[in-house]
Amino acid sequence: MTGHSDLPVLVVDGSRFSDFAGFTREFSRLLDGYRWRGSLDAFNDVLRGGFGTPGGGWVLRWLDSEASRAALGYGATILRLTELLRTCHPSNRPSIEARIAAARRGEGPTLFDEIVDIIRIHGPGGREAEDGVLLELA
Repeated sequence: MTGHSDLPVLVVDGSRFSDFAGFTREFSRLLDGYRWRGSLDAFNDVLRGGFGTPGGGWVLRWLDSEASRAALGYGATILRLTELLRTCHPSNRPSIEARIAAARRGEGPTLFDEIVDIIRIHGPGGREAEDGVLLELA
């Protein structure tokens, strides 16, 4: 991989959204010829490449990330998990219900934390670091 300054930069602007649907639209805006619909499994696949992201590594610069941390906090986490509960396999219900209960107590990872963790998997020190995605929280 070349030096950091040589990499393409994709910018997510946290001031442009206030919920997960807005984040989905904002991130999809960065993709060339692909629309991400909000599945975190698919988000992981997008970061691997081949779904509208640059090849050979890139920088994901997340502006106003503190606003996003709030917008994608426990309230958004509970909403997303409640949606998953409606469509998940019955064997997954207890796990999702436990995550909802934890989020209601203000415990466990938020949706923002999950997204950041997925991005970091594809960057330095991550298990898929070869994808070369560098996250900059600004």
